[in-house]
Amino acid sequence: MGLVSQAVHDGGRHVLGVIPKTLMPREITGETVGEVRAVSGMHQRKAEMARQADAFIALPGGYGTLEELLEVITWAQLGIHDKPVGLLNVDGYYNSLLSFIDKAVDEGFITPAARHIIVSAHTAQELMCLLEDYEAEHSGVASKLSWEMEQQLGYTVKSEISR
Repeated sequence: MGLVSQAVHDGGRHVLGVIPKTLMPREITGETVGEVRAVSGMHQRKAEMARQADAFIALPGGYGTLEELLEVITWAQLGIHDKPVGLLNVDGYYNSLLSFIDKAVDEGFITPAARHIIVSAHTAQELMCLLEDYEAEHSGVASKLSWEMEQQLGYTVKSEISR
């Protein structure tokens, strides 16, 4: 993420890094760019990132990327936020995941409206266009509910994440 942060910063954009205090010695190895916000744990990190984000973009990554991606997709499905979720599908990296999701739709485990939560593209430019055109759909979900997340995420209501 350091290279992405540096590129964003060099492009004159705001960079916000959110990191649990316990991971700072391990993860911050050089000079930081932009703003670094230390939080008490991973749940607070994800809630703060969700609150600050206009959209979510997953680059090719590992377990952490997958876990965070699925959580923001689930939050959208539940109506906790209406923000777009995009996959930068470089060299088809996410093809297998997208096939899995499409199979789950075919088998009735995921609704077609919930499949709409995720957009993907092979280039950053194409993905940005899709994210800008995104309009949330909720089918069978009570969106705009006041979600009690104080215990789980460190925020009292849904509005803290959906800003």
